[in-house]
Amino acid sequence: MKDHLANLQHRTRRHFLSSSGVGLGAIALSSLDGGLAKADIPINPTTPLESRKPHFDARAKRVIYLHLTGSPPNLDIYDYKPELVKRTNQDCPDEFLKGRTFAFTSGVPKLLGTPRKFAQHGQSGTWLSDAVPNFHRVVDEMCFIHSMNTDQFNHAPAELLIYTGSPRSGRPSMGSWTTYGLGTENQDLPGFVVLISSGVQPNGGANSYGSGFLPSVFQGVQCRSKGDPVLYVSDPPGMDRSIRRRSLDTLKELNQLQAQELGHPETTTRIAQYELAYRMQASVPEVMDISKETKETQEAYNAKPGESSFANNCLLARRLVEQGVRFVQLFDWGWDFHGTGKETGLTDGLTNKWAMTDKPIAALIEDLRQRGLLEDTLIVCGGEFGRTPFREGRTAASEVLGRDHFPDCFTMWMAGGGVRGGFNYGRTDELGFGVVENKVTPHDLQATILHLLGFNHEQLTYRFQGRDYRLTDVHGTVIADVIS
Repeated sequence: MKDHLANLQHRTRRHFLSSSGVGLGAIALSSLDGGLAKADIPINPTTPLESRKPHFDARAKRVIYLHLTGSPPNLDIYDYKPELVKRTNQDCPDEFLKGRTFAFTSGVPKLLGTPRKFAQHGQSGTWLSDAVPNFHRVVDEMCFIHSMNTDQFNHAPAELLIYTGSPRSGRPSMGSWTTYGLGTENQDLPGFVVLISSGVQPNGGANSYGSGFLPSVFQGVQCRSKGDPVLYVSDPPGMDRSIRRRSLDTLKELNQLQAQELGHPETTTRIAQYELAYRMQASVPEVMDISKETKETQEAYNAKPGESSFANNCLLARRLVEQGVRFVQLFDWGWDFHGTGKETGLTDGLTNKWAMTDKPIAALIEDLRQRGLLEDTLIVCGGEFGRTPFREGRTAASEVLGRDHFPDCFTMWMAGGGVRGGFNYGRTDELGFGVVENKVTPHDLQATILHLLGFNHEQLTYRFQGRDYRLTDVHGTVIADVIS
């Protein structure tokens, strides 16, 4: 008996599989061969962020993505529904409720038309509300997609679906796929930079800007507009730059020995990241210093040097793309307009929130245009889902108006980078319950962004665990009508 137990203890899983018949043995060999991570585009492991050419000529060279975390109420900003206004306080029709589950609403809620004033603006005659007065002057640069649709109604999975193509964590984010495909134009700065305002991380956490199974050099690097621009990059007290250089040289030698012995690709990635961090010590403080901007530029963005704000981050986004950063991701918390408090109400709450955001966004568009960067810089703005055309259940008896989560339809917009300015794509029904023309999914949006960057989204892949993965998973169609 003891000999039998000893035999089992020394039998490895691989030995078990190889001795368990042709079926299991074949599975084991297949998994060992296909489980290795492998890039499907040539990448120099010592310079993984060097600039690379896309599949075809790109309309956009770089991306600034503005994520309004929590999802703004599109019916009170972009998607005007006069019929819904007429039917305010009527019971919601049963056809829109039957078989449905909402995050915070049950029973029969009351329809809620917007309390905001809408008017048409620009040569395009696009309807916008009074919540975004600064958008009125740049509306002809903006391309609105009113027919976004998702299958997720909770924040984290919906956000992950937008950025990684999957509602579950572990997949690479859009910025990581972009830098994997294109590298970056400035080897002294990260290819993918993340800027977070309002003091809260995105709903999906670091997964919303992580590299997943791609080499970690392609993950987003979070920078700050207040304090040290990047945590843990500055030299500690008592260590000067020459000592840091000698330390890195020694680490490099040790990592090279490990790479030769084990052949793990993350080891060479680690070497490249250490070298990038060393170069960033000199380059990042310079590019993150907005005090070098003129007073007029700072005022246009409503930026204040030394503070942490969405306005500062918009100005930083322009400085970063101007210096060759490929993908800049802004996350701004505070857009979950349930109406459970005045700060999340559709009147004063929405006015106050946009007062901190629409001015710097409009300034960003105008600044890029003035510098000749807008034509090949793609700006994308939106949340992770929409808001209901009825009152949120918890606020039914409140004077503060709010809306529940709603996946069926919402609005996002893009500007620059090869999209049609002053264009409205897609349409929802007269009450805002569903898409009736040109439905767009998160995968369609991703396919379109990659197309504008010069990629066939079906061919930008990475082999992992025996499968070729891509941002759009097995879905996605390019929205050709929004491309100029």
